Amino acid sequence: MTNEVPLTSRSLPIALLRARERVMGPIRKMLADVGITEQQWRVLRVLNEEGPQEPTHIADRACLLLPSLTRILQKLELKGLIRRHAHPCDKRRQIVEITETGKQIIRDNIQVTVHLAEELRTKLGPERHEALLDLLNELRELET
Repeated sequence: MTNEVPLTSRSLPIALLRARERVMGPIRKMLADVGITEQQWRVLRVLNEEGPQEPTHIADRACLLLPSLTRILQKLELKGLIRRHAHPCDKRRQIVEITETGKQIIRDNIQVTVHLAEELRTKLGPERHEALLDLLNELRELET
């Protein structure tokens, strides 16, 4: 093992940040036009795909910290994109669901994200794209 610090061009954290910006830049523009943040978009996507659920599960699936999610849910509720209600079995817990207005935002904009994803897949090539996803998922699963 060497004590040399890798060049920034060979630093995994920096490479991941640069790749994230490359992927998210065009999506952020689309979201700005819609008036929601990328975090709000992730929450809406999770709720749209998986249905009503508790905030802790949303935070995990949308890659958000629970305190951040609390603020995001407040803003989404004010915009009429989600609704919250008490859990049927435990009134101390909460269930969050996407509204029809929230679903419409997904429907109106999902094709843009699909197009951007396909464009990236084409540029990388399907095999490399799948390999990249596999490696990133493996990296996430590594024990710390």
